[in-house]
Amino acid sequence: MKTRIELENTGNKILNSVRTELYLSMRFMGAALGSLDYRMDLSTRTVGTDAAYIRFNPTYILQTYIERPELLNRTYMHMLMHCIFRHMFSAPQYVDAELWDLCCDIAAESVVDSMDYPTVLRVTSDFRQEWYEKLESELSVLTAEKLYHYFSLRKRDPYLEESLRQEFALCDHSFWKRMEPPKEDRDNPPPQPQENTAQQNPDKVQEEERDAALLGATDPKEEEWKENAKRIESEMEMYAKDAAADAGRLQWLLKIQNKERRSYREYLQKFAVVREEVSIDMDSFDYGFYMHGLNMYGNMPLIEENEFREAKKVEELVIAIDTSASCKDKLVQQFLNDTASILGRQEDFFDRVRIRIIECDNQIQKDIRITKPEELMQFADSFSVAGGYGTDFRPVFAYVEELRRRGELKDLKGLMYFTDGYGEYPKKATDYETVFVLYGEEEKEERKVPDWALELYQTGGDR
Repeated sequence: MKTRIELENTGNKILNSVRTELYLSMRFMGAALGSLDYRMDLSTRTVGTDAAYIRFNPTYILQTYIERPELLNRTYMHMLMHCIFRHMFSAPQYVDAELWDLCCDIAAESVVDSMDYPTVLRVTSDFRQEWYEKLESELSVLTAEKLYHYFSLRKRDPYLEESLRQEFALCDHSFWKRMEPPKEDRDNPPPQPQENTAQQNPDKVQEEERDAALLGATDPKEEEWKENAKRIESEMEMYAKDAAADAGRLQWLLKIQNKERRSYREYLQKFAVVREEVSIDMDSFDYGFYMHGLNMYGNMPLIEENEFREAKKVEELVIAIDTSASCKDKLVQQFLNDTASILGRQEDFFDRVRIRIIECDNQIQKDIRITKPEELMQFADSFSVAGGYGTDFRPVFAYVEELRRRGELKDLKGLMYFTDGYGEYPKKATDYETVFVLYGEEEKEERKVPDWALELYQTGGDR
């Protein structure tokens, strides 16, 4: 027992030393570094994490710390990448667990390799560099999800995958499969057998309870890691701007991961206003008075249904379409079809609306007025591109301001701008909601959408 305690204390001291060294180099990682405790676990020959603990074999920790301390730093950071990008929480969604593990390791190592900190720096092998160049030429960004999709669509080569696994794997992923189930599963456990297992084999029950405690009867804290990721991104922007370059791709990937996703329909609710419309309001109908009138006077209800009701729907909206040469007709048509199918629904729009569809490249090409939801579908069916020059977003915003000044847009709640995202943006923020609906790869770094505008990405359909 004494030896076990001493081994665990030694492992804890070594990992604490590694954590301190990493923190001194990357203070913006403080939230992540403070979120993992340590547990000795003899079920592994190396080290791994379940997002709550770093679980280690003390022999491996001690030997690595003596012989290759830089590898231990690297492995610690590798595990943090798994947690920050929440690889272990996504694992159940992927059928091929071995391929998912490999993709997670490649994604984690690609981030750490992009960092320029002596504590985690290592010479990149020719084999690794060759694969980085190959993958980056076909994928805009090396996330585990994209890598899994990439390898799944190609002919599998077990020997190649094993070579990649030997190159990129640094930690034990078996703890991912041994995390606690989600809270709802714990609240609704499966039916237990009628036999009294505890009476039949009390030693086995005690052993299972001890193992459960050892594996960490704590929530893996996915929400906490989401907040950690947001906090790291924020601190890198606010306090570590000079160090952002040394952090490589981390800030960029965090920005992509933390970006708020919204569907077209959800976003439309930001444009909604409350108005009365002619429609029977069954919610305000009182059946008590209705039946009382029928009982007292025969076929004479005292109160009938309200013929007006309050509704929160979209009434006024501007849709701008980038018709520059970089925007393909097919993509614009898809956007219009998707938008028309959503906005044409009765529950989203009032019977009479004020929609302006503005086609623009580096100048205003067309301005189409839509007064009825069904006209939007008609416009989508007959759409043809006008323009085809360079992209400048500023004329649309200037034109919208002119329409507002003339009183043609009286209660504008928002503007949706479909574009590839490359062009001159206005510098002044609008006093109405503005969203750029972008197509193409979401992770392109060259896009400079202003902070005051939102971004949505077209993937087809109502998402």
